[in-house]
Amino acid sequence: MPSQPSKILETFDNPNSERDYTIHIRMPEFSCLCPKTGQPDFATLFLDYVPDKTCIELKSLKNYIWSFRNEGKFHEAVTNEILDHLVHACQPRFMRLRGEFNVRGGIDTTVVVEYRAPKWIAQAVVNLP
Repeated sequence: MPSQPSKILETFDNPNSERDYTIHIRMPEFSCLCPKTGQPDFATLFLDYVPDKTCIELKSLKNYIWSFRNEGKFHEAVTNEILDHLVHACQPRFMRLRGEFNVRGGIDTTVVVEYRAPKWIAQAVVNLP
């Protein structure tokens, strides 16, 4: 059965929930509509997160991102909305979403939004020689 756009985000149990690790996801085909002109806006979304008990299932993420294709959204609004939905779905320790929107009228926009679980403390960065 072919895939369809969907607002449902599925998760699965984190196989290593005792450890902090980062999942990086690049989504180069995001699109929505400009709420002013109705013209398509295109972006690459970069999702980085430290999962807690669950992880985002990738096919459901693909269908979720696809669901914005015909919706009129400002860049700032859609980036924050997506982060809110992802945080609600998987309750990560940390999550950052960066939307790099393509040039429109000589202007490109990057929107970065973050979430940190209240009691989560990031590990120190290790700099190797």
